[in-house]
Amino acid sequence: MPINNLEAKERYNMKIAISATGQNKESLLDRRFGRCDYFLIYDTEVGEFKAIGNTGVSSGGGAGIAAASQVIEESVSVIITGNLGPNAFELIEKAGIKAYSCEALPVFRAVEMFQKNGLSEINAAGNAHHGMK
Repeated sequence: MPINNLEAKERYNMKIAISATGQNKESLLDRRFGRCDYFLIYDTEVGEFKAIGNTGVSSGGGAGIAAASQVIEESVSVIITGNLGPNAFELIEKAGIKAYSCEALPVFRAVEMFQKNGLSEINAAGNAHHGMK
């Protein structure tokens, strides 16, 4: 059963960061957070997506930290991704951002699923990847 503590009103007045393989809402969600190519930031108030390149993607190490810092700077309330490594999870948790897990679907579908309470909250960090392989 999905866990969602956000009130319905809050769900429709927030920014959501989705890890993505491309720059538009039809792009697939990238299950990698720190190493995704892009973040699509969906503003629920205006109903628009904005693509930003992930600064962590080319890091030798600390990709999750760079990615987490980047989405925190975007003032997002929610992250939709596959999983979060320990460092990214810790930063996001401290920032009070909720994270949700989703399969590799088109980004717009992941947002729809979130808005219908169809995603599970990420309550624990996944495995660390320790740099590019």
